[in-house]
Amino acid sequence: MKIAFVGKGGSGKTTLSSLFIRHLTAAGAPVVAVDADINQHLGAALGLDEAEAARLPAMGERLPLIKNYLRGSNPRITSTETMIKTTPPGEGSRLLRVREPNPVYDACARPVELDGGAVRLMVTGPFTDADLGVACYHSKTGAVELCLNHLVDGRDEYVVVDMTAGSDSFASGMFTRFDITFLVAEPTRKGVSVYRQYKEYARDFGVVLKVVGNKVQGQDDVDFLRDEVGEDLLVTVGHSDWVRAMEKGRPPRFELLEDTNRRALRLLHTAVDATYELRDWERYMRQMVHFHLKNAQSWGNERTGADLAAQVDPGFVLGEGVTAPVQRELLHGENHCTQRAAAR
Repeated sequence: MKIAFVGKGGSGKTTLSSLFIRHLTAAGAPVVAVDADINQHLGAALGLDEAEAARLPAMGERLPLIKNYLRGSNPRITSTETMIKTTPPGEGSRLLRVREPNPVYDACARPVELDGGAVRLMVTGPFTDADLGVACYHSKTGAVELCLNHLVDGRDEYVVVDMTAGSDSFASGMFTRFDITFLVAEPTRKGVSVYRQYKEYARDFGVVLKVVGNKVQGQDDVDFLRDEVGEDLLVTVGHSDWVRAMEKGRPPRFELLEDTNRRALRLLHTAVDATYELRDWERYMRQMVHFHLKNAQSWGNERTGADLAAQVDPGFVLGEGVTAPVQRELLHGENHCTQRAAAR
């Protein structure tokens, strides 16, 4: 299941995404966490100190490796130079799975120990002085989008992405890559303005959007959010001594998180799992192709010198039953060994 946390800067989306990651990990679920925000704070929210967080490998700096691995033997993609952030998978492409080892995880993911288990953490990398004037942050989040495009995840497997603040994710099709999007909103007019933008932009794409009210201090705040976002309001969260201790770098054991906040995280978990039955892989592929063709026409063809529409494999649909070349070879090897054992 793919989950996005979005919201305006300072809304608390990184804090809430880190709490949800801790909740899933404590429940024994396999989790890949991705920090796709321009302000890279997810590592710290998961307990890393500054030096540890600074040593995390940046996905944006390993984009050639990511492209080369995902391209596989797909004959429609002639080189890594012609892959852009929206390039969809096709026959011969390599796919990513949550539980597996693969070169992308080896290069870009690091395990972070949490109460009850560990999470794979991946980060896009910060916007540096070298990027000023020559790049936009979407060139870094392109690595995340490519990985999501090639990801096959199943029930009880979770990829949690802390997204860029505001409505920046609409600069590409990445906002359609998730089973559910949690929009973290404070009970203020500014707090709900991003919700209105998101709701409007996502209206025609079947995006499942739920609001998490944060920094709520009383019933008046709850009523305000309910009036502004209606039935999209899933749950509200107030002050947390546990979170305050975590922000000071001294988090207690996760089991000591306040009961009200533990209940809120369980509600998020239930909402995520409920979207599994809504999955439509064919629509998912159609949307992927739609944004790829838009990007190809607006800038991709000119930049790469290739007709990127030719990368689309019209007969390919991503899904849990699809196996990439490496997985097919492994399955073939297992079947061959089984047949030889039966012959004996």
